[in-house]
Amino acid sequence: MSLSIVSAAATSVENTAKEETNRRSANFHPSIWGDHFLSYATESMETDHTARLLELKEEIRKLIIADTKKPAEKLDLIDAIQRLGVSYHFETEVDEILAKVYKAHRDSDLRDDLYSTSLEFRLLRQHGYNISCDIFNKFKDNNGKFKASPEKDVRGTLSLYEATHIRVHGEKILDEALAFTTTHLESIAAQLGPPIAVQVKHALNRPIRKGLQRSDARHYMSIFQEDASQSHNEVLLAFAKLDFNILQKMHQIELSHIAKWWKDLDFAHKLPFVRDRVIECYFWIVGVYFEPEYSLARRILTKVIAMTSVIDDVYDVYGTIEELELFTEAIERWDVISAMDQLPGYMKLCYQALLDVYSETEKDMADQGRLYLLHFAKEAMKTLVRNYFCEAKWCHKICTITWMIHDCCISYLCYSISNKREACCSSIECFMIQHGATEEEARNEFQKQVMDAWKDINEEYK
Repeated sequence: MSLSIVSAAATSVENTAKEETNRRSANFHPSIWGDHFLSYATESMETDHTARLLELKEEIRKLIIADTKKPAEKLDLIDAIQRLGVSYHFETEVDEILAKVYKAHRDSDLRDDLYSTSLEFRLLRQHGYNISCDIFNKFKDNNGKFKASPEKDVRGTLSLYEATHIRVHGEKILDEALAFTTTHLESIAAQLGPPIAVQVKHALNRPIRKGLQRSDARHYMSIFQEDASQSHNEVLLAFAKLDFNILQKMHQIELSHIAKWWKDLDFAHKLPFVRDRVIECYFWIVGVYFEPEYSLARRILTKVIAMTSVIDDVYDVYGTIEELELFTEAIERWDVISAMDQLPGYMKLCYQALLDVYSETEKDMADQGRLYLLHFAKEAMKTLVRNYFCEAKWCHKICTITWMIHDCCISYLCYSISNKREACCSSIECFMIQHGATEEEARNEFQKQVMDAWKDINEEYK
C-alpha cells in the first residue's frame, strides 16, 4: 500500500469524525493481547524432540495394532488417543480397527457392558458407521425405562451420556437416554471424587461431540494421568504432551506473523471503530483444524476472517448507505485501480488490505497448483458483502429483501433497537417481539433449534 493512500485515508477518517457527528459507534473494547504474540516471531521451530516423538509414536502404533488386546481395550485406547489430540498420527490404524469392530459388532461380547457398548456406538458413529441405536434397548426394563444405576455405574452412565450427542432425528431412545443421563449425572456430581467428578462436570458443560479438540486435549491430559482405570501406561501420555508442545510452538510462531501483519495495518488507530480481534480469529481457526499440515490454511483463513470482521463493522457501525453502496460495487469489480478513487479514505484502507490478502493467497495457491480455488473464495466474499449491504439497507428502513415482506415488524424492531444501543438486535430479542414470547421461551425455542441442527450435522456422519 502506498504512503499516499495511507496518509489520505488517515486524514479522511479524522476529518469525517469531525464533520459527521451522526456516525454510530459500537464502543468495542481494545484488544486484550497487546503485542504479546509478537515476541514469538524470533523463535525457531527447530527442536531436538523430533526423534523422541517418532520413537514414542512407533511404540503407540504397536499398541494399537497388537492382537493381544481385547476389543474393549482397543476401544479404550482409540478413545484415549482421540481425546488426547494425537489421533491424526494414527488415522490408518484407527480406521482399520474400527472397520473390524463394525463388521463384528452384531456378535460383540460387549453387549452387557453399558460403558463399552456406548463407547463402541460413539466411536463408530463418529467415523461414519451407521450403527443402530437399538443396541441400547437391552439396558431398558419392562416398562421401557433405563435400568442402569448411575450411582453404581457412573462410568457407564457418563459413556452413554456422551454417546447420546451423536443422535439423529427420530432416535427416541437416545433422546430419552440424554434426559436420563443428564438428570442422574447432575444429581450425583457433587458426591463424586476425582478424577471422575472432573470428567462429569466437564461433560455436562461441554460433551465431547461439542468440544474443541485442542483445548479438550489439554484438559483431558490431567484427567488421563490421574485415572487408575487407564491402562495405557505413560507412553501415550508422554507422546501426547510432547506432541502438544511441538504443535503449540508452531501455532505461536504462526500467530506472531499474523499479529505483525495486523499491527502493520494499524487499524486500531486508522479505523478505530472496528473490532481489534485478530488473535481471537486465529484461535477460532485453530479450533477448526490444528494439525501441522494446515498451517497455510490457518494463515489464510485467519486473515480473511479478520478482514470480514472489519468489513462487518464498516457495514454495521460506521458507513453511510451511499458509502456502502460504493464499497459493495468496488468488491463486485475487485479492481483496486478502477474502484479506489471512488471510495472515501477509510474504505480505501479496508479495500486495499482485503485485496492484498487475496493477492497473497493467489501466490500461495499458484505454488500449490490450486489456483482455481481462488475464484470460489472471491465469489464467497462478494456474496457476503452483498448480504451485509442488504442488512444495512434493512436497518436503514429501505429493505428490499423478499422474505421481509411477510414479517415487516422485524425490520422496525432491528432498526429501533440498533438505534438505541448502536448495535444490531439479537435473535432472542427479535423472537420475543415477533412472537410475544418471554426471554425464557425464546431461549428454549432457540435451544431446540440448536439441538435439531446438531442432529442434522450428525446425520451427515451416517
